[in-house]
Formats: sequence, C-alpha cells, structure tokens
Amino acid sequence: MLATLYTLVIILSLAYVWIMWRYISNWEKLAVWETPKGYIPSTKISVVVPVRNESDNIQPCLNSILFQNYPENLFEVIIVDDHSTDDTLSILKSVKDQRLKVLSLADFIDDTKESAFKKKAIEIAVDHAQGELIVTTDGDCIAPKRWLQRMAHLYESKAPKFIAAPVNFYQEESLLEYFQSIDFTGMMGITGAGIQGRFMNMCNGANLAYSKKAFYEVGGFSGINHLASGDDMLLMQKIAKKYPGEIAYLKNEKATIQTKAQETWKDFFNQRIRWASKSSDYKEWQVTAMLGVVWLFCISIFMTLISIVFLGIHGLWMLLIQLAIKTIIDYALLSRTTRFFKREDLMKHFLLSQFLHIFYIVWVGTLSIFVKKYVWKGRKVR
Repeated sequence: MLATLYTLVIILSLAYVWIMWRYISNWEKLAVWETPKGYIPSTKISVVVPVRNESDNIQPCLNSILFQNYPENLFEVIIVDDHSTDDTLSILKSVKDQRLKVLSLADFIDDTKESAFKKKAIEIAVDHAQGELIVTTDGDCIAPKRWLQRMAHLYESKAPKFIAAPVNFYQEESLLEYFQSIDFTGMMGITGAGIQGRFMNMCNGANLAYSKKAFYEVGGFSGINHLASGDDMLLMQKIAKKYPGEIAYLKNEKATIQTKAQETWKDFFNQRIRWASKSSDYKEWQVTAMLGVVWLFCISIFMTLISIVFLGIHGLWMLLIQLAIKTIIDYALLSRTTRFFKREDLMKHFLLSQFLHIFYIVWVGTLSIFVKKYVWKGRKVR
C-alpha cells in the first residue's frame, strides 16, 4: 500500500509541476502588446453586452464603454436585455447616444422555449452589428480607457480570428474576494500561456473579441447552444479548430476588464460549478486533461492527509512534500501574474489561499461531474 501511494503521489506531483512550469515559461515568453503613440485605428467595432438584472452596474459599465479613447464613428454598443425584472432596461433606454443600440431579447424569443439565453442574446446582437470586429463584455464590468484601441491594434497588426484578454477583480473586502482575485490573476496567466504555447485555449466572455466573419463561418453557437453557458470558451475552441494558430492573447495590464468577485461562498461555488460543468463539452482534450491532472493532484493531497491515520510519519512526510511542491510552484506563477497586473498586494493572502484552493478544486471538480443544472441569473439552467 505504501509503495502504491508513494508512486501515485510522485506521478501526480511531477505532472503538476510540469503543467505549472509550462504555464510559467509560456507566460514569460508571451510578449506584452503595446500600442504605439500616434496609432490611428481603422476597424469598425461592435461592442456586445448581454445583460440581465444589472440596474446597479449598467450605468458605470456603459459609461466606461461610451467614453473610450476610440473614434466615435468607428464603434457602436449593442446591449441586449435578457428579460430583466429590475430597472436595467429603463436605465438603458434613458441613455441618449447614437452609438448605443438597446435590444430586448423578449422581442425575439419565447423565454419558455429557450435555455441558452446569453448565447441567443449575443447571436441577435451579432446579427444587428455593423462592426467588423465583435468585442464582448458583461454588464457588471468596467473597461479601461484605451480598451478598444488596444483590441483594434492587435487585430489590425496580426489579423487573429479570436482575441482573449484579461479580466480581474477589484475593490475586495473579504477573504473570499481576495482569494478569488489572487486565483483569477493566475487564471489569466494560464490563459495567456496556453494560447502562447498553442496547447490550450481558454478565455473569459467579459473580455474577448472575434471577427464577425469568423463567427458566422463556424456557425456561431450551433452545436453548443444546448448549454446555457459556454459563449466564450466553447466558441473559442470552435474558431481555433477552424483557424489553428490564429488565436491571440492581448497581454497588457491596461487592457484588463475589471469586475467584482462573488460576495458569498454560495455564489462563488455556484459560479465555479457552472464554469466547470461544461468541461465535458470541451473539444480540446488538452484543456480537460490539464484541468483533470490539477484536480487529481489536489485529491491526492486529501488522500495523503487521510493516510496519516494508517501510515503515521510516512504519510505526514508525503503530505508535507506535496504541500511544499504546490506552494513553491504556485508561488512561482502567482508572483509573476500579480506583479504583471500590479496587484502584488494580493500575495499577502497567498498562504491561506493555498489551502482554500486545494479545497475549492476538489469540491468544485467533483461536483461538476454530477451537477449539470445550476441557478444562473435567477434561472435554473443546464
């Protein structure tokens, strides 16, 4: 039994270190994308924002988009309201700006016969879009001043079919929120590293872009429209399959979309289970495999902890070695990503976050295998 456990621990530990080092090395190789002074964009952009019950957030979100440092004649904002039951729609209709188009999803679909509401909202927005480049974000997000300018420059320079860009949290107040922030900076590093190394395609729908032509050429959300979420990663993987090597990551701290972390553990776990539940639908086995190794490694730590009862000092030594390995390699990644995003302050929560991360990975990874229905925006969906 001891030999078997030792072997399992060694294999999973080495696999975890290899995966994390691959992330670190590719993140370091990924060049920061700078927009030169005097750059004049020429791309017409359509910013698409699907919203539901965002009355507390939509005005600052919309202001951050409308006041972009980008030629007014070269961008429009299309917001699709998804059956909001608060004042979101009335707030939007009160804004008088010729660049703003406000659509109501209720005018296009029967909400009793639809499940992928966000995907449907985006499809409708793309159908109405006049821009060549579709840029998406969410109604609870804040965009930096030159967000569109940086997107356009990367698009015009390298002509990628899909652009992933960073998202981070801000205005943290609780331990949970700080944990999410440090975890998310790591996720942004992993996202950029996977695209740089061309071994994994991940993204976040709060900050991405794709050409309207590419969206139609892959059939939009067809084939993945049975799932409520997946408007970001599943679409990205469809485009990556048709256009290998034409996916880009906008590595620039000032291109980061800011949003707030989940305030309660219930909301946090519900969000992460929603994200993880679609992993079985990923078309890229590399994504599933790497996430699976991380999950198994964290499970092995729990197994080692339990083994102390039976193995005594041997089990304790294995546990300490595993924790040391995870702590050192995670620190190597997170110290880099927090420094890049100018959030070094988050590292004071690093050690406590390590223990939370192990529990969260095991809990969410396990539940996502069995839980395929969840509550999202007040609806129970799959």
